[in-house]
Amino acid sequence: MELSTFLKDKRKQTNLTQQDLAEKAGVGLRFVRELEQGKTTLRIDKVNQVLRLFGHELSPTEIDREKLLSYETRGSKTI
Repeated sequence: MELSTFLKDKRKQTNLTQQDLAEKAGVGLRFVRELEQGKTTLRIDKVNQVLRLFGHELSPTEIDREKLLSYETRGSKTI
């Protein structure tokens, strides 16, 4: 599941507006909007501020190197 979808779903499940979420997380409304729209360049510390409201945070995860290489050779963006 995409981060943007996850956060939007959690926000709606808790009956929060984007403004409510921004205030509770201590971030700007623009940041919440960009996060829910899937902007790819966001500050991780601010993303975690929002995620913590729902008991989550971003952290390193192990990836399957072969799967990553296969994904990259199909013409997708590199990481």
